[in-house]
Amino acid sequence: VLLVGPPGVGKTLVAKAVAGEAGVPFFYKSGANFVHIYVGMGAKRVQELFQEARKNAPAIIFIDEIDAIGKSRDLNANEEREATLNELLTQMDGFEDDNGVIVIAATNKIEVLDEALLRAGRFDRRVFLNLPNINDRKKILKLYLKGQKYDFDLDQLVLDTSGFSSSALSTLINEALLNMI
Repeated sequence: VLLVGPPGVGKTLVAKAVAGEAGVPFFYKSGANFVHIYVGMGAKRVQELFQEARKNAPAIIFIDEIDAIGKSRDLNANEEREATLNELLTQMDGFEDDNGVIVIAATNKIEVLDEALLRAGRFDRRVFLNLPNINDRKKILKLYLKGQKYDFDLDQLVLDTSGFSSSALSTLINEALLNMI
C-alpha cells in the first residue's frame, strides 16, 4: 500500500494505526535510512528489515519517504540507491500470499517514483491523504485542546487555519501554549 499526500497529513500515523488495529509488530524505516556511501549497505539493510519482519510475521513494514530510494532510474543514477531499490523490488517479489508481511510506504512525490515500484503486485494500492477540511480541522483542534483552558473562538480559528496540515495545527497549539506560559 502506498500512502500519498502532502507533508504533515498523517501518513505515518495512519500506518501506525493500521498496525495497532491489527495488533502486529510495526517495523519503521525512513527511505533515507537505506541511503549510504558504501555500495551494498542499503541493500543489506533492506534485506535485514524484511528478514526481521518475516521472522515476526504477521507484521507491517513501513517505509517513510520512499522516494529517497525509489526515484526513477536513469543514466545518472546513484549506484547505491539503485542497488537498494533493486533489493527492495526483489524482496517484494519474494512475497507469498500467506507470508503475513504487509509493506506500507509513504511519499509526497509519487510522480518521481520508479515505475517498477508502482506496477501490479507491488505498490498497486494507493491511498491519497489530503489536507484536513473544515470539519477535520475542528476535530483535530478539539483533540489538541482537550483538557486545556482557552479563551478564543474555536470556530474562527478553524476558519483561519485553512490549508493547515494536522502537524501544523499541532505546532500552532504547542506554540500558543508555550507563548502563554
